[in-house]
Amino acid sequence: MIQLVRGSADNEDFQMLIKLLDEDLWRRYPDTQQFFDVHNKVKLDANAVVAYLDGKPVGCGCYREYGNEQTVEIKRMFVQEEARGKGIAKSIVKELEQWAIEAGNMKALLETGSGQPEAIALYKKLGYVQIENYEPYIGSEESVCMGKTLI
Repeated sequence: MIQLVRGSADNEDFQMLIKLLDEDLWRRYPDTQQFFDVHNKVKLDANAVVAYLDGKPVGCGCYREYGNEQTVEIKRMFVQEEARGKGIAKSIVKELEQWAIEAGNMKALLETGSGQPEAIALYKKLGYVQIENYEPYIGSEESVCMGKTLI
């Protein structure tokens, strides 16, 4: 059974999962990950969701306010390899979107990498469309920026 828990980015399970995410990103993008590392830092008060499968933390994501236009940026999406294919990432994104709507936001943005076709496919299924790269990803050929109107 999948359980989603809302909290802040100082959650120990969230911190453990984003360390695994960073390891995965360094494997995928060994030549450019140091550029992205700077932009992947999340303030500890960010809105984070941790997914548990049978009581074990297996996935996470968070959002932060982006600009002043009732927009959030979804960050730090990750599901451990052994838990993939169970709809966990989809559940996390939907929970983050719902939380953002409850907080009065109308749009969501995100950035993923061209080397993550599974993430791009997921976001497209969830209604995200590719948009022009936004700051700080302007000019990054590996960045794929996407957006969605939430309400």
